Amino acid sequence: MKNGILLAALALMFSSAGVFAQVKEVNWVTNYEQALKDAKASGKTVLLNFTGSDWCGWCIRLHNEVFAKPEFVDYAAKNLICVKLDFPRRTALDPALASQNEKLAQRFGITGFPTIILTDGTGQPIARTGYQAGGPVNYVNHLKGFITAKK
Repeated sequence: MKNGILLAALALMFSSAGVFAQVKEVNWVTNYEQALKDAKASGKTVLLNFTGSDWCGWCIRLHNEVFAKPEFVDYAAKNLICVKLDFPRRTALDPALASQNEKLAQRFGITGFPTIILTDGTGQPIARTGYQAGGPVNYVNHLKGFITAKK
């Protein structure tokens, strides 16, 4: 009986503290052509994230320090179409997706990871960047600088 009451109390405590609240994440898409169509329709900027998600230390750091943080998630939802172009080593990609990613890496001259390319809805590059220290607010301001300079 005591264990049941204890478990109920813990569940109530954690749920009221928001521990079980849904965590917001960036809506990463993988279809480049669809991302361009969505960007044209919405007027948003396309963020291409060339990453080695399961092996690249700087890619993982960029994800954990920036892309997984609420400040970036909120900004991205309102302003960006985020495309994950992954080059994993331990996870197999669908062959069509791997082919798309490789073609885009060649098109944009990707030589290292992470590389972030911002484009407009036609695929025209706006800027090229990568990891930036300083957390999500600094990174959002970094991206805004490129986007507002282009407009």
